[in-house]
Amino acid sequence: MRAAIQPFSLYCSNSSKLMAPSSNSLMWFRKGIRIHDNPALEYAAKGAKFLYPVFVIDPHYMEPDPSAFSLGSSRAGLNRIRFLLESLVDLDLNLKKLGSRLLVLHGEPGEVLIRCLKEWNVKKLCFEYDTDPYYQALDIRVQNHASAAGIEVFSPVSHTLFNPADIIQKNGGSPPLSYQSFLKLAGEPSWACAPLSTTVSSLPPVGDTGRSEISDVPTIKDLGYEDMAKDDWTPFRGGETEALKRLKESMSNKDWVAKFEKPKGDPSAFLKPATTVLSPYLKFGCLSSRYFYQCIQEIYKNVKGHTSPPVSLVGQLLWREFFYTAAFGTPNFDRMKDNKICKQIPWNDDNELLAAWRDARTGFPWIDAIMVQLRKWGWMHHLARHCVACFLTRGDLFVHWEKGRDVFERLLIDSDWAINNANWLWLSCSSFFYQYNRVYSPITFGKKYDPNGDFIRHFLPVLKDMPKQYIYEPWTAPLSIQKKAKCIIGEDYPKPVVSHDIAIKECRKKMGEAYELNKRLKGLISDEDLENLKKRNSEEDQRQNAQTKRKRQTLIDWIQPQ
Repeated sequence: MRAAIQPFSLYCSNSSKLMAPSSNSLMWFRKGIRIHDNPALEYAAKGAKFLYPVFVIDPHYMEPDPSAFSLGSSRAGLNRIRFLLESLVDLDLNLKKLGSRLLVLHGEPGEVLIRCLKEWNVKKLCFEYDTDPYYQALDIRVQNHASAAGIEVFSPVSHTLFNPADIIQKNGGSPPLSYQSFLKLAGEPSWACAPLSTTVSSLPPVGDTGRSEISDVPTIKDLGYEDMAKDDWTPFRGGETEALKRLKESMSNKDWVAKFEKPKGDPSAFLKPATTVLSPYLKFGCLSSRYFYQCIQEIYKNVKGHTSPPVSLVGQLLWREFFYTAAFGTPNFDRMKDNKICKQIPWNDDNELLAAWRDARTGFPWIDAIMVQLRKWGWMHHLARHCVACFLTRGDLFVHWEKGRDVFERLLIDSDWAINNANWLWLSCSSFFYQYNRVYSPITFGKKYDPNGDFIRHFLPVLKDMPKQYIYEPWTAPLSIQKKAKCIIGEDYPKPVVSHDIAIKECRKKMGEAYELNKRLKGLISDEDLENLKKRNSEEDQRQNAQTKRKRQTLIDWIQPQ
């Protein structure tokens, strides 16, 4: 497990000098953008004369990057940045109701925090513990400065149900690598039987901010972005208020909560998504996962029966915990190289195929419609994610999962470092799941949920008049039908980038050879081993392509009159 800043228990600190009565404390918001069940905020307010609630606009996350493939910064698309800003506006409004306000500063967060600690004579620094590598490094730096200055530091675990470090310790120093083994180790959360603090009546006032440049929550334009057309906005608004409203709506249908069963659900439902759509609120901490857990358990107590993990609603929260623990305890979790739990596979480096997938130009309407939904909404159903991830990697295109992960990381409003990487490892059959012969068909999978193709017609209006018998395979439509639908394949909408029937066989063959190599060399595969296997695959692809062209030409010659 990588070296990590350790979270502190609820009422202790790493400083032997406890905060003097009626002194200044600073609450540093990053995730955990909420008032309810926020132990760091609660402890920051306790005994403080002045409380400084701070959020730092980090250029690493927010600064426009004109070279990126979509509007946004180098790390995040504009939809996620907008969602975060909406969440901060909502936090500021909720703080003002309690006699406080959000202090927004700009700059490199470590430098800004250290400067504020000095200028405001802070004696207590509080922030929610974060397992992401970026924040781990940042937090160690800030904590070391605070400790040296005699400042009490309090960093509780409240973004997750469990402390990943505790699970890893129970497992002998390494993370459990199966969901069932995680469940056995985790048990019931230690806090689950006690009521959570979900309401705050008031907070200490903000003290003198001195020379610090404090701003309101910026707008998209303030950050240097040109605003998107409203048609391209995600329909999901950020903030704790919206999160609690969505939670209340979901929990009001007790029968639905009790009978929730993943992977059931309709990935083509877009007018009313077939899930809670609470994932972005959990990602930013607008909704406490612990409060969500307790709300579900309360319903379970009052119904005759309910589903169980891994398919139940609580089971989905526990999947999140499992992935957080695996990510926290696995060095290089976000890449194939030097990742001991990741199969070494000679993925191709075809950037043209990657761009076709990313930009919804694969020629497979089900795949392309999902990718349009991703770009416009920053969200799609979990089964839709499964389909496009499988298609890019082991199903059809054999492109490296890290490249698909980067696209999701940028465009998803609920992009979460641990969960995004874990899902791509899973769906590419690189880790956790190894049945690479099981592939989502880019043609038949969507059809069983939406035979009329309404989802495709909505997100790909170029195909809106295509008859339903051709909507999933428009290249099979006769030219007269294409003309009537005002959509000529190869002109108005692209031809398929691959033949699915051929591609799936080639991908299975490559996966089988890679798995055999991993088994034979016990995972100790060198770059040279991978390169040799990739070279053999490339030569086989060239032979296969030549053979396919010959067959196609023979067919054309046979059909055409002499």
